[in-house]
Amino acid sequence: MTTSTGRSADTGLYVHFPWCVKKCPYCDFNSHPLKDALPEAEYLAALHKDLHHQRPPVFSSVFFGGGTPSLFSASTFASLLSAADLAANAEVTMEANPGTAEHHSWEAYLASGINRLSFGAQSFDNAALKRLGRIHSNDETRTCVQNARAAGFTNLNLDLMYGLPQQSTDQALLDLKIAIDLEPDHISWYQLTIEPRTEFAGRPPPLPVDNVIEEMETEGVRLLADADFTRYEVSAYARPGKRCRHNLTYWTFADYLGVGAGAHGMRSGVQVLRTEKPRSPRLYLTDPTHTVTSGVSHTDVPVQFLMNVLRLVDGVPFTRFEEATGLALEHLLPTWQKNVDLGLVQPDRFATTAFGYRHLDAVLQTFL
Repeated sequence: MTTSTGRSADTGLYVHFPWCVKKCPYCDFNSHPLKDALPEAEYLAALHKDLHHQRPPVFSSVFFGGGTPSLFSASTFASLLSAADLAANAEVTMEANPGTAEHHSWEAYLASGINRLSFGAQSFDNAALKRLGRIHSNDETRTCVQNARAAGFTNLNLDLMYGLPQQSTDQALLDLKIAIDLEPDHISWYQLTIEPRTEFAGRPPPLPVDNVIEEMETEGVRLLADADFTRYEVSAYARPGKRCRHNLTYWTFADYLGVGAGAHGMRSGVQVLRTEKPRSPRLYLTDPTHTVTSGVSHTDVPVQFLMNVLRLVDGVPFTRFEEATGLALEHLLPTWQKNVDLGLVQPDRFATTAFGYRHLDAVLQTFL
């Protein structure tokens, strides 16, 4: 859905909470281990100032990410949600680390307006969790899911990784089976990759070889499908009606507002604009209204568009390109047709074939 200016009416709000108990060696997110008391009141005041300064629209979804948002009390989220203009059926997600779940009650989070939880399980193998630097155990994740359900949450996601250090295919599939048995509504299952400027980049752990990774993915996708989880994005699997609406904002190239230290945002219209807030919590607290805004060139917009929408199994209609970018579709069609001829993409929409989905990077390369 778009407005008369071309901007998406399904705008998302991303709020970043930059602190965590401990920095994981694979993590390249803007997260900072807590060294002193959590500056909850100060950060909440900064978020309010940031949100008000950006003159937010109506939000169809909100995502509280981090870092570890579950370090903050339910009253912080209630305060922020009361200040935001939300659609009647807005999806409101909070990321939660099972290792910090004892700080606050799930009932209070639900009462604050949060209606979807995303647990960073990552694995159900305690030895694997230790190698990943996680501060929680297998049992703590199970307990969190059970308690969240008992509190009344009806929309739960589990984040899970495969291709872990020293992991076998059987171990990766066992993780998935345990996750499925907990009956979440959504599973984000993605391969561990070594990112620059992480601890693992400086001292890489022994990871499974490529053919083992491929076997994990093939068998895992089959296992999830048999359990009624539909793959709708590269690493996202959902039960019917439980796709993550906020993440679909990114993958359909819709607008989203970024609030908080290091948060990113995007606005479309006459030109696609990217926004970024200061990464340092200290600098952000000093001036939460400071925002770096940069325009995306007309040359780069098509590639950025495709990098998002082609992650979706079903893609998007051709009409979405002009709606989202304001650019003429004709500039993309010659290269698109070449990929159609190679059997990589669909002829009637921005979507790959099953073959093209397995070679997504190669498809995107043709547009660079």
